[in-house]
Amino acid sequence: MSRGKDGPENVDATFAEIVADLRADGFGLPESDTADTAGTAAAAGSGAGPESEPRKTPDRPAEPPSVETPPEPGWRSGGTSWDTTMFSDDPAGDDEHYVPPEPPPLPRPKMGAFLILLLFLAGLFLLILPGAIGVGPTVATPLGILALATAIALLLLRVRQGPPPGADPSNGAQV
Repeated sequence: MSRGKDGPENVDATFAEIVADLRADGFGLPESDTADTAGTAAAAGSGAGPESEPRKTPDRPAEPPSVETPPEPGWRSGGTSWDTTMFSDDPAGDDEHYVPPEPPPLPRPKMGAFLILLLFLAGLFLLILPGAIGVGPTVATPLGILALATAIALLLLRVRQGPPPGADPSNGAQV
């Protein structure tokens, strides 16, 4: 087989040669035909090509047998066919859907939450528009950063640590 820079020069001939070698070894043929090809492997090597081999076609039924009854339900099947599942009405119906309960009301914010919000907004205002209140940027920038840092620190200090009040710690995960 001669090869050029990028591959074989005649791809079709090379492919036919590979297929002939595989068929001589019995690949691609049904199991009942592989016993007959053992004698033709020697003939294929002696110069007889794949054109001289008699081609066997296995006896197959024209159509697969049709099954009128659905298969019995087992661990791999749900007992219903694909068309029944996809194209039929919803088995749950509209009267059985889940309606979540009303969420509990939000707790009233306390004085600490208002202080954090005030510090956060004041820090942003000092950083974005320092000239609006008549303060120069050299004074407003450190004050704005200090106000933002204080607001974030107070916000993080308010985060609850541990289980909620009244929870049993030996009861597992709490939602």
